[in-house]
Amino acid sequence: MSGSEESGAGGSQTLGELGEAGVLKDIFATLTTTDSVLVGPGDDTALLAVSGPVLATTDAMVRGRDWLDEWSSAHDVGVKVVMQNLADLAAMGGVGTGLLVTLIAPGALPARWARDLTAGIAEISAATGVPVIGGDLSSSDGAVAVSVTALGEVPGGRAVLRSGAEPGQEVAVSGSLGRSAAGLEVLRRSGTDGSPSGRHTGLGAGPGAGPAAGWVAYHRRPDPDLSQGPAAAAAGATAMLDVSDGLVRDGGRIATASTVRIDLDEAAIGALAEEFVSELGSAPALDCVLTGGEEHSLLATFPVGTVPPGWTVVGHTAEAGTAGPGVWWRGERTTGGGWDHFGG
Repeated sequence: MSGSEESGAGGSQTLGELGEAGVLKDIFATLTTTDSVLVGPGDDTALLAVSGPVLATTDAMVRGRDWLDEWSSAHDVGVKVVMQNLADLAAMGGVGTGLLVTLIAPGALPARWARDLTAGIAEISAATGVPVIGGDLSSSDGAVAVSVTALGEVPGGRAVLRSGAEPGQEVAVSGSLGRSAAGLEVLRRSGTDGSPSGRHTGLGAGPGAGPAAGWVAYHRRPDPDLSQGPAAAAAGATAMLDVSDGLVRDGGRIATASTVRIDLDEAAIGALAEEFVSELGSAPALDCVLTGGEEHSLLATFPVGTVPPGWTVVGHTAEAGTAGPGVWWRGERTTGGGWDHFGG
């Protein structure tokens, strides 16, 4: 939504006062488009020019469950909800072509919050060249939820699934592991009883300084290299996903889908955890790398010797054997990580 002036002292206008037409007018004024959008927002549906098979994914974020206003700004939420969808496309070897955005909120929600949300969405849309092509608005009795559906395509024509890993391959990650989890842990420790000591005021601001501030910033606004998805596909990746629920849990998904065993390399994992040890301690640092979610780095398997430059090998695959598929750490099957929306 645009940065147009809000009526009332201190910019106190609400969504209810702005009205649906006013909210939509603000949204459309901010968002950009591309030549592939034949019909954009404002009609019954968007019309998008595509060259072949279409990728489609969706993610939702709910206030109080997926973010806290004390820790994340509306701009943060906008960046994060788009990035986690685009990471899903990259994990298939794809790139985004369009975004559908839904906002569910009470009429009393400040219009400024919705404008800041849209600014975050627009920032990533412009940076990645993936336009917002439509969406929906709905009111609620108090809940605030944001949902994004991302459409995409596979430039090389080959989508990389979770089920293609074979025994004797290397397991590698593009980007970081544990930074988002470390940032969340810094926020949890920043006040009594795990509550924050103050409201978030901007990217990079927050509890701690130096590396810790960077982890908090990454938790609020993850920034994986999405170009590595198509690059991995071109290099011959046999299985891939993005790390949304932690290395162990997401690695387990590849292992199960491919019916293989994944053995994690202790030295490689230890080197990644070292970044967090001085601030968090050895055990929490290791937990961040093994089970920390919302990282959205890419995890993939490759034939030996084909891992692209810039990727970090963190393990290898083997026959599942009688124990069945899974992830092994220090010689034992391991589980954990992630968040079950109903089970905790």
